Amino acid sequence: MRATQVGKVLFAASLAGLGVLSLGSGDFALNWQPVPAWVTWRAPLAYASGVMLLAGGAGMFYKRTARASALLLTANMLVWLLLLRLPRVLASPANESMWLGLGETMTLVVGGWILVTDLARSGDAARANSMLGGGVRAARFLFAAALIPIGLSHLVYLKATTDFVPAWLPNRVVFTYLTGSAQIAAGVGLLLAIFPRLAVTLEAVMLGLFTTLVWGPRVIAAPTTRFPATALLISAAVTGAACVVAGSLDDVAWGHVGWRREQPAAGTAS
Repeated sequence: MRATQVGKVLFAASLAGLGVLSLGSGDFALNWQPVPAWVTWRAPLAYASGVMLLAGGAGMFYKRTARASALLLTANMLVWLLLLRLPRVLASPANESMWLGLGETMTLVVGGWILVTDLARSGDAARANSMLGGGVRAARFLFAAALIPIGLSHLVYLKATTDFVPAWLPNRVVFTYLTGSAQIAAGVGLLLAIFPRLAVTLEAVMLGLFTTLVWGPRVIAAPTTRFPATALLISAAVTGAACVVAGSLDDVAWGHVGWRREQPAAGTAS
């Protein structure tokens, strides 16, 4: 299965799962807290958000509704980015946790946008290529920029991150330094076109390992607790976004260096 297709499944299923959690709890997904208590109609908006996530995720599995559903999810992520994440960064620009949240949500916006583009191209390749190709390239750069604060958070919050490393691994702090540095390197590699396809592919693999080895056991240990379930779904969704970005680079050689030599594909986004 192509990286884009794997990413699409992970992205859609994970966001649909977040919708289920929102509807079951009557609240916004934990990763988008705190939504201020003073917000008018907070509870109805939380249910509406859950419905949008569930409907958008489920709709991506049906050909007729896939593109509209991907657009709905992308719009949802963009609203959270602009209304919740960005203001918090502007209010506390020296707080790395604010940048971490911004980067995390940015990866989901990028994944959704590239999926919208890929689905548009499947319908009218020539027209969509001319209209949307530049948007995909810009999205890759945004994804690269988002990886840097995500990786930096591993180093800034060293102890907290190390506590999440599975206890059976030796020298857990070394893994914290390694994963944080690897994410920063992946972002820089994609920005500067230094083995960009390899960088994003390895990032997707690493994120998949995080999802499986870090959050999977925690969900099994506490299946009725919201936090580990939310974290697993977000990690899976970000993994899906990374797969989608990797898929958009299928036309780029593994050893490619320098965007000036990139030859855009003629017919597909990936």
